[in-house]
Amino acid sequence: MLLEDRGLRLVSDDKKRGGKLVFTKKKVLALLLVLAVALSLVGCAQTSPKAEETEEPGDEKLKVGLVFDVGGRGDLSFNDGTYAGFEKAFADFADKIEGNPEDAAKEPSGGGEDREQLMRLLAENGYDMIVAVGFMFTEHVDKLSKEFPDTKFVLIDGAIDDLDESSNITCLLFKEHEGSFLVGAAAALKSETNKVGFVGGMKGALIERFEVGYLAGAKYVKPNIETFSDYIGTTGDAFKDPIKGKELALKQYKAGADVVYHASGASGTGVIEAGTNEKKFVIGVDSDQSLTATEEQRPYILTSMIKRLDVATYNTIKDFVEGNYKGGYQVFGLADDGVGYAVNEYNKDLLSDIEPQLGELKAQVVKGEIEVPIDRAEYEEFLETLPK
Repeated sequence: MLLEDRGLRLVSDDKKRGGKLVFTKKKVLALLLVLAVALSLVGCAQTSPKAEETEEPGDEKLKVGLVFDVGGRGDLSFNDGTYAGFEKAFADFADKIEGNPEDAAKEPSGGGEDREQLMRLLAENGYDMIVAVGFMFTEHVDKLSKEFPDTKFVLIDGAIDDLDESSNITCLLFKEHEGSFLVGAAAALKSETNKVGFVGGMKGALIERFEVGYLAGAKYVKPNIETFSDYIGTTGDAFKDPIKGKELALKQYKAGADVVYHASGASGTGVIEAGTNEKKFVIGVDSDQSLTATEEQRPYILTSMIKRLDVATYNTIKDFVEGNYKGGYQVFGLADDGVGYAVNEYNKDLLSDIEPQLGELKAQVVKGEIEVPIDRAEYEEFLETLPK
């Protein structure tokens, strides 16, 4: 670069000495100053990559965990439906969620006695959100939410009183009785023996909603149909006893039922086996169970009562990751397709003749023209409204 460009110039002729160029003292000092500035700029350029590598505040990834219900992953029903949404959230928000879903999902012991311990371990390890899969977590979530106020808890199928949008608990609830009403109607419409059955897992208020919704649907379309109901047990173990599930289903088939609906978690694999052995229809639950059934079993799975556990779980995590989390309650029913029945390539022909009627029934439930019972007392009242 020319010296003139830096504010320096050749001295005039009268300051030439022996043909040499001479600089004034003032100009020399200015040149030294320019060189010092240039060296400092070079130093900054060399250190800038380190500055670029530094993470900005607030860029830390979130930790999201899950504790399965009794029966665990692989139940082809409730747990697997929830995990599908959990897994998808990790895939879609890999840049915002730490780790992988396999490591973040915890399996309880055989009877689920350590479910609180597993949730506590996640909370103590700094997890920002913990998904509790099942109503049996209700008491534990209520307790831990107070001990870990900065952790968000997602409770599926359980309800805790007095929550609002500011709460660190969100309850995901489903109108299982509405979806069960439709598959009950389907069972009755497809039955040739005029007898249908129900096998429940753990006897209690939640599974009773499946039962009475199903029975109400069957009775609504065929008031004179005969129905059977059995429960596997009264503890959480009832959701992981396929041998007992198969035994109860076989009993109902032997009594003349040609369609049996189960709401029994992993125990339902035994019900499906029974239907296949007897070559009679089975109705699955929570997930579309014909998609995970064997080729031998698929022809006998009439449909499944679907709870969109995957969608509800995914959307709740998505809202949290995007800063839109709200505590309180979310309720999913027929009106928003939170529950329904499965139609796929394997059963579409089986259902084609009754789908128009099922569509009409769905519309009536959504409009409130049919009030589906949620417990045994309401079911008895419902029966009184039907033609004799």
